[in-house]
Amino acid sequence: MVQEKTFTTWVNVHLEAPESHERDAVQKKTFTKWVNAHLARAACRVGDLYSDLRDGFVLTRLLEVLSGETLPKPTRGRMRIHSLENVDKALQFLKEQRVHLENVGSHDIVDGNHRLTLGLIWTIILRFQIQVIKIKTEDNRETRSAKDALLLWCQMKTAGYPEVNIQNFTTSWRDGLAFNALIHRHRPDLIDFHKLTKSNATYNLQQAFNTAEQHLGLSKLLDPEDVNMEDPDEKSIITYVVSFYHYFSKMKALAVEGKRIGKVLDQVMEIAAITARYEALAAELLAWIHHTITIITNQKFANSLTGVQQQLQAFTAFCTLEKPVKFQEKGNLEVLLFTIQSKLRATNRKLYVPSEGKSISDINKAWTCLEKAEHEREVALRNELIRQEKLELLAQRFDHKAIMRETWLNENQRLVSQDNFGYDLPAVEAAMKKHEAIEADISSYQERIQVVVELALEMESEGYYDTRRIGAQKDNILRQWALLTELVRARRARLEQNLALQKIFQEMVYMIDWMEEMQVLLVSKDLGKHLLEVEDLLQKHGLLEADISAQTERVQALNAAALKFSELEGYQPCDPQIICNRVNHVQTCLEELEELAAKRRKELEDSRQLWTFFQEMEEAEAWIREKEKILAAKTCGRDLSSVVTLTNKHKTMLGELGNRRALLHQTMKKGEKILAKKSFSSVGIQEKMREVCLRWKKLEEVTGLHQQRLEDALNFFQFSAETDDLVAWLQDTYRIVSSDDFGHDDYSSQALLRKHRAVVDEVEKHRAAVLSLRKQLALLAPDHRQGVDVQIRVVEVEQLYGEVAEVAVLRTQWLQDALAVYRMFSEVHACEVWVDEKEQWLEKMEVPEELDEVEVVQHRFESLDQEMNSVMGRILDVNQVVQQLVDGGHPSSDEVRSCQDHLNSRWNRVVELVENKKSQLSSVLKIQNFLLECSEMKAQVREKRKAIEATQSGGSDLGGVLALQRRLSTMEAALVVLEPRLVELQQEGEALAAAHPGRALEILLPFEEISEEWDNLKRALQGCEDTLTIAGRLQQFIQDLDNFLGWLVKTQAAVGSEEVPDSLAEAERLLNVHVALKEEINGYEEDYAKIQAASELLALEEMEVPYLSLQQWLQKLDAGWGKLLQSWEMRREVLVQSHVFHLFLRDVQQCQNSLYNQETTLAHAELPDTVEGVTKALKKHKDFTTTLELNLQKVQLVLQAGESLRRQRNLHSDRVAEAMEGLRAKSQRNHQLAQEWTRRLQDHLELQRFLQDCREVRPGLLRPLPKI
Repeated sequence: MVQEKTFTTWVNVHLEAPESHERDAVQKKTFTKWVNAHLARAACRVGDLYSDLRDGFVLTRLLEVLSGETLPKPTRGRMRIHSLENVDKALQFLKEQRVHLENVGSHDIVDGNHRLTLGLIWTIILRFQIQVIKIKTEDNRETRSAKDALLLWCQMKTAGYPEVNIQNFTTSWRDGLAFNALIHRHRPDLIDFHKLTKSNATYNLQQAFNTAEQHLGLSKLLDPEDVNMEDPDEKSIITYVVSFYHYFSKMKALAVEGKRIGKVLDQVMEIAAITARYEALAAELLAWIHHTITIITNQKFANSLTGVQQQLQAFTAFCTLEKPVKFQEKGNLEVLLFTIQSKLRATNRKLYVPSEGKSISDINKAWTCLEKAEHEREVALRNELIRQEKLELLAQRFDHKAIMRETWLNENQRLVSQDNFGYDLPAVEAAMKKHEAIEADISSYQERIQVVVELALEMESEGYYDTRRIGAQKDNILRQWALLTELVRARRARLEQNLALQKIFQEMVYMIDWMEEMQVLLVSKDLGKHLLEVEDLLQKHGLLEADISAQTERVQALNAAALKFSELEGYQPCDPQIICNRVNHVQTCLEELEELAAKRRKELEDSRQLWTFFQEMEEAEAWIREKEKILAAKTCGRDLSSVVTLTNKHKTMLGELGNRRALLHQTMKKGEKILAKKSFSSVGIQEKMREVCLRWKKLEEVTGLHQQRLEDALNFFQFSAETDDLVAWLQDTYRIVSSDDFGHDDYSSQALLRKHRAVVDEVEKHRAAVLSLRKQLALLAPDHRQGVDVQIRVVEVEQLYGEVAEVAVLRTQWLQDALAVYRMFSEVHACEVWVDEKEQWLEKMEVPEELDEVEVVQHRFESLDQEMNSVMGRILDVNQVVQQLVDGGHPSSDEVRSCQDHLNSRWNRVVELVENKKSQLSSVLKIQNFLLECSEMKAQVREKRKAIEATQSGGSDLGGVLALQRRLSTMEAALVVLEPRLVELQQEGEALAAAHPGRALEILLPFEEISEEWDNLKRALQGCEDTLTIAGRLQQFIQDLDNFLGWLVKTQAAVGSEEVPDSLAEAERLLNVHVALKEEINGYEEDYAKIQAASELLALEEMEVPYLSLQQWLQKLDAGWGKLLQSWEMRREVLVQSHVFHLFLRDVQQCQNSLYNQETTLAHAELPDTVEGVTKALKKHKDFTTTLELNLQKVQLVLQAGESLRRQRNLHSDRVAEAMEGLRAKSQRNHQLAQEWTRRLQDHLELQRFLQDCREVRPGLLRPLPKI
């Protein structure tokens, strides 16, 4: 169950909006500051609100401070079960204080649940800070809640301030004016309110918070950014405003106690002085700690083994000499703070909270940081020492390997500096294989060079002190290695150049042999005797050219590669002139081969053009003859389909004619080009071209005449077909629109109307076709449009269309009227059927008397209402249709009006019947519900009376009494709820009886029975309360007496302790424990008085308790209480004397430390060698003497305190006298040393002035005298 709740809480927290997380952060900060402000009185503090409350210790201390009561002592231990037990004790205390904790368990606080932890702190604030607020309004009435009271107080205090309107605890405080107004109302000397502006919210908030903290002593629970936001947190602002309320509420009481403040003014001044001393010492110690941490953390290591060893010795000296002195000063600070708190606690003042960053916890944190830095420095020093030793070993290893690598590099450099490659391809290839073996050997040695480099880099990265020598040696090895690799690379490059050049020379020999073979094929004179043979020769020649082109690229690449070797700078594998001669010879052979190939191709191309021209001309002449035969055999057709077919065929032929024309034109141009070249005979070519042109012109003329005849025939036949189709459609449409069928009911009339509307749409669409007939007739050929039959046909079509359109309009109106009448009669019939059914049901129905049957009938009436609403809409539609028919003058208007009147009269009768039945049903339902409630109320009252009678037989012990009290409290709450309901039942019964006189007795009799049961219940409850009050009082008294006696015995044992403190801290601890016991005793004093009063009250009442036994217990109680107070006073006297003695010893120790420092300063002082130095030393010694005098006053104060202890006969008077003698002797000796040193400095100043004057006069004395 706990895991399920924790998981649910976690999910809710992580699903909340970012605004919720921000509000939680503000609440956490505010509540943490509030808790710390109250825990300061218990010398306790929290850092993280969620984690510091887990163990229950801080929560217990907080509740003790707020309530002034002592809670059960927390269980010692760090286990979860101990934390749960401690938190349970705190939560149980809150429940005893009647604080309602909803869904908050100890495991939630121990687990650090953020939301529930904040809720718990808010509940505590409500109970101990806000709940006590009570404000009376102008009419002397208290406000309803503490929150409203606090809001009213703020409104009353800020009334009259401009731009201050407090309506809530969120947005009304954002501009900061409300906080400033509260402070100005009570302390107008602190704030000039009229200079504040609403727009400068941050400044207003900062001024109010700082003023409240510095001048009013109120902890700064909020920051300006926590309030100056869109939606400030209400709980945080309320928590802060409550502190203002409590502070200003106490101002009046403080003014009355002004005289008493004067009496303790001396104590306040003393405490202020001690506080200032604490602040100064704390600041000095913290400054030393921070300075020491800075030195320790920023100090660099010496980069040598000897230097690191010296630094380790210096660090050891700091840990053993300087640090223990400062640790003793830290302990003195803790003693001084305890003294301040003790004096403040003795005067019942607010405990002193050191300024920010100067508390004991802050000093302890800083000391912890110092120890951490010290530990880190020690670890770092030892690690550095190990590192330096490792570096020395690496340096020795590096020197050994470096010598070996340098020797090997020198030998291999001599080897690769030699060149002897040979002068042909086999010799060069053998030299290349030998060089590759050398490269493999050198490459395998690279890892060994890398090992040396890695050793050097490792020492450089580790910061070896002799890094310069190591780096120089490493760089020398790398330079030799780079030189060797460069020599190897250069030798390989020279070998590769020789090898590449020899390969190029070999390829050149192969190419010259191939070009001589190709020249033999290109000198042939065979050009072909027809087109196919020429095409075959051209194809073979193309293959030869492709081969030559490919070999040309190869030759060019070889020449370019060879010429590169002649252009090299530096090393050259061969004489450049030899390379150029070979390249020129190969290029000359290639150019001759290309000229032969180009000449052969030109001859073959000319032969192919000639034979292609003759073939194309023969094909064109054959095609023209074929088309002339086809055109001579064609006619124009007899009807539309035949004309269309012939037209399509003619279009196809025209397309072929156009394509053939383009081909013929291209062929003619080819012939002209052949004639222009004059490569062949021109007689046969010109004759062939002339013959083909004449035949082509004749074919074009025949084709044009045939096309015109086909177009005229097509237009005429198309016009005739369209006219015939239009006449046939108009005749069919006229038969449809002139029909006498208008339907016999609603459905058939509606179907006929839909069909007729479709016909009308078709008629309208054909109007354009009829009107376009005249235009089409005018476009026909003259021999076709002048015919009489064609003109008569057009006139007949126009007349027939006009008749069809007129008849269609009349039929539309007739169909619409028939449809409206049929629909009206159908709707009236349906409504009359429903009315007949409901009239029969209402006339037969009788209102039942049983409640179940009444509810069934009522449900049926609810369904009937829905049906009636639907039918009423249909009747209204019928009335509207009838009115439209009558207004339109329909032939059946009288019949329609009669049907309407009959339907309306029947509907009104049904409505009247329904209202009568509903009225009867409502009356019966009210009576039955009233009787049922009376029966339930009577049973409920009787049940509670029996429960009260059963509780009177409960146990007589305290647990039984508490159980009875809880039951009676629950019962009384239930009766408070029932009583108003009884009054309502009585009023309802009287009203029903007046409305139904015939059933008045039946209605009023059940209520009389309820009244009788109610009176019996009241009497039983009163008797049980009387009995329970007496029993509870006795049991509570016995338990209180037993608890008090147990506490008394335990406290007497604690007060009677004879432990004597051995140190100041132990004395303060024991004194704090003793003071806490006194507070606990004072808290139980009220319980003691209550027990005395309760015993007197029990003696007066007639209780079953032995009076003598009670008196004996009370006498023991009185004796034990008196003994406890006497023992506490005696123990307090012993502890106070011990505490004062240890404070005296602490002051003596501080004075001795100061005197020791003075003595050390005087012992190490030296005389300067210049006038300026002596003057500064005198000034410094004067300041030292002033400090010495101040310390002397402190010593006198300590000695006076010792004398006072001796006069008061302190328990440790002998030790006090001994400490005083030692302190007095050391102080006198330091004073004598200071005076002696003053005299020495003055004498030395005079000496230095004399010497300075001598030095100034000497140059003048040494100058030569002027000649006379």
